[in-house]
Amino acid sequence: MKTIAIKGDLRESLGKSATKAARAKGQVPCVLYGQEENVHFTVYESDFKNLVYTPNTYLVRLDISGNQVIAKLQDIQFHPTSEAIIHADFYALDLTKPVDLKLPIRIEGNSPGVRAGGKLQIKIRKLAVTGLIQDMPDDIEVRIDSIEIGKSVRVRDLSVSNVELRDTPENSVVSVVVTRAAQSAAAGEEEEEEGTEEGAEGSAEE
Repeated sequence: MKTIAIKGDLRESLGKSATKAARAKGQVPCVLYGQEENVHFTVYESDFKNLVYTPNTYLVRLDISGNQVIAKLQDIQFHPTSEAIIHADFYALDLTKPVDLKLPIRIEGNSPGVRAGGKLQIKIRKLAVTGLIQDMPDDIEVRIDSIEIGKSVRVRDLSVSNVELRDTPENSVVSVVVTRAAQSAAAGEEEEEEGTEEGAEGSAEE
């Protein structure tokens, strides 16, 4: 799957004053887990843009003061008011072992239910998966060619080669539901039919 390169600098000192100084320079304090020792480093906040503010999922090729490692973004913290990134955790990956990720879905096809006036609702935008990195796709295809109004594509209906889907099998991924406009139109048609029938009955009695 796709990776994003991010360059970091080892932190020479830790503590509140050092953390405050780093943030004042536009840097985000980070920690890399998953190796023999945790690695503390900083990354410029602007370098997170393509990793965080996107619906896609990427692995990260970290370059920390010359040492490179493939990792995933494990956790990220935002300031409660400014929403600036204030801390990030990365996890170093072993290419020979399965990894847990969340992959975005990709809708394909045309739903007959939508063509009939229904509305497509996306219930799950990212699915939890487990597999080897080399087997991970960029996204998970969800075909809606056979979805009528009132029907859904569930997790159990999907499959990805060599990758395990970890969400509850019965969970709906996408559904086609009746819109309020369609319901109102249907109710109006029923009232018109009833009115026509009553008129016909009245004419027959006369």
